[in-house]
Amino acid sequence: MYLKAFGLKTAPFAMTASPGMLYLSQSHREALAGLCYSLLDKKGLVLLLGHAGTGKTTLLARAIERLPIALVQFATILNPTLTVSEFMEAVLLAYGINDPPASKPQRLHMLHKLLLHSQATGKISVLVIDEAHKLTPELLEEVRLLGNLENRDEKLLQLLLAGQSELADTLNRGDLLQLKQRIAVRLALHPLADQELVEYIEYRWQRAGAVTAPPFTPGAFELTARFSGGIPRMVNAICDNALLNAFGERAKLVEPKHVMAASRDLDLVGFGIEPSRREARPVAEVPVIANPQTNNDPHWARPAARSQVSR
Repeated sequence: MYLKAFGLKTAPFAMTASPGMLYLSQSHREALAGLCYSLLDKKGLVLLLGHAGTGKTTLLARAIERLPIALVQFATILNPTLTVSEFMEAVLLAYGINDPPASKPQRLHMLHKLLLHSQATGKISVLVIDEAHKLTPELLEEVRLLGNLENRDEKLLQLLLAGQSELADTLNRGDLLQLKQRIAVRLALHPLADQELVEYIEYRWQRAGAVTAPPFTPGAFELTARFSGGIPRMVNAICDNALLNAFGERAKLVEPKHVMAASRDLDLVGFGIEPSRREARPVAEVPVIANPQTNNDPHWARPAARSQVSR
């Protein structure tokens, strides 16, 4: 509704997980580099943690998009609220096997055969499980067993679990100790620090086709940081509603009153995280090979042509 009034071509604060709109904060940049490094180096089991709304799904989409399809084949499970039998079926379906056999041994045999073929053709097979905090202990044990598929001292299947922070608590259970011990790389996404939040809004504003700076006053930025808690999803919701409020008043600038009204409408007043808890900090002890001049991916994670998720 407000796009034309503010000189935009697309919605800057849409709630969809668009990899092209991903702003790489310090933790996002390090997590993306860590993901690409871990998968290409066949580390085995990788864990990506983050509060709801910090951009895990978008980051996964960027990693899948950027890793060359000639080297990596992905299978993705977006909703892991499944039974053990349904889980194995979902894995095969994600790898493009549309008529999986009925028994578990047959399904495991078919998956093993598929992974061996991929290895023989020089491809790395990756299973991505999003919303992994919803996995039951029984399904997490199935994940561990899938990680045992090996050939000549090499993992046939790279496992990537992405979930909210409570997944870490689940993995501390005594009966899941064997799975926790197999985690090769642990990565995390954090809320945006104040300066990152400003850069986040500026980045998405430019990606939406604007040729001018985002029309937010300093006070509007400050209130957005307070009520969003630095969570990108909440930043999107507040900014979108604040812009709509400003448009409704025919105002050229988004002022604190517009952000306040948007935050009240979204029931976010009092939600914010204290700024001291949102400072950017290192998240993983993995090599970070990033382009220091831009907010882009590590240069080695960019294929010549855009890759797609293997189905």
